[in-house]
Amino acid sequence: MNASEQRTNDLHQNSFLFDAHCDTLGDAIAPPPRGRDLTQWSEKGHLDLPRMRAGGINAQIFACFPGIDRLHASPTAAALQRLEALYQLTESVPEQITLITTKKTLAQLTPNGPIGAILSLEGVEALNGQLSLLHTFFRLGLRNVGLTWNPRNAAADGIGANTDFGLTPFGKAVVETCQKLGIMIDVSHLNEAGIADVLAMSDRPIIASHSNARALCDHPRNLTDDQIRAIADQGGVIGATFVSHFLNPDYRKASLNDLLNHIDHLVEVAGIDHVGLGSDFDGCLPPQELDSGEKYPAVTQGLLQRGYQPDDIRKILGENFRRVFLDILPD
Repeated sequence: MNASEQRTNDLHQNSFLFDAHCDTLGDAIAPPPRGRDLTQWSEKGHLDLPRMRAGGINAQIFACFPGIDRLHASPTAAALQRLEALYQLTESVPEQITLITTKKTLAQLTPNGPIGAILSLEGVEALNGQLSLLHTFFRLGLRNVGLTWNPRNAAADGIGANTDFGLTPFGKAVVETCQKLGIMIDVSHLNEAGIADVLAMSDRPIIASHSNARALCDHPRNLTDDQIRAIADQGGVIGATFVSHFLNPDYRKASLNDLLNHIDHLVEVAGIDHVGLGSDFDGCLPPQELDSGEKYPAVTQGLLQRGYQPDDIRKILGENFRRVFLDILPD
C-alpha cells in the first residue's frame, strides 16, 4: 500500500459512513437463486454484512420496498416480511448489526462497532391509507418514510405518475405525524409538487436519500437546483446516488467520476453541510467501480484527489446524515 492508498484507507476506515438507501432486504427474503444469507460474503447483489464491513459502512438505511410484490400481494405484508428479515438479522448477529430507533442508539455508533440499521418505507402503500398503521410501524422501528416510489399512491404522486398534483390530505397527515413521532421524511421519488408541499408544511429537516443533480443529468428522479437549495435551506441533506441512469445521460458510460461531479455540484449549490451518500445498492445498476459495498473507499479516494479536506469528506461520507437524524429521531 503506497502513501496515497494509506491516506485514503486511514481516512475512510476512521470516518463515520452513513448510506441513506439500499434495497437489500428484498434479496434477504427472495427465493433462490436471488435470495442470499446477508451474514455471508456473496458474489450476488451489492451488499451483505461482510461487504458492508469491508466498505466501512457504519449506518445503513434499509428500505422496505415491496417492488413487484405490489402487483401480487398485500403491500403491508410485503413490507412486514422485509422488516422481519432485518429483525432476524440483528438477532442472529447482534455484535455485527443493531437496529437504530433513538438519538441515543445512533449517537453510540462508532466506526468499528456494530453497523446501525435504520428501517424505511419506500412508498406508503404498506399503510393501506390508515394513519394508525404508521403508528404501528413506528412501534416496530420505522424511522424513515419515502412517501412514494414512482407511481401514485394514497399520499402523493411519484415522478412516474407524470402529474403536477401535490400531497393528498392523507399525505399531509403522514408528514405531520412523522414529524411528531420522530420519523424522517424522504422525498426521493416524489414529484415536484409533492416536494414543494413537504417543504412548505415542514418545520424540520427532510432528506432526499438517493437523488442526484438534474443540472448534470436531466432525469426526473434528479433534483433541480431550486429543490436542492430548498432542502438545504431547511437543514436537510441530499444523498448522491450510484444509480447509473441518474449519473450520466448515457447510463452505459456512468462512472465514479460522474458521481464525483454530482457531489461537486450538490456541494456548490447546497453547501458542504447538506450532501451525503445514498447508494441504492441492490436496487439499481451502478457503475462497475461502485458495484459492491466493499468498493466504497473509492469515493473517499476520489474526493481526496479532487482536493476535498478530510473534515469535509467526513461530512459527505456520513456526518451530515447522522446530524439530521440526531435532530429528528425520538429521545
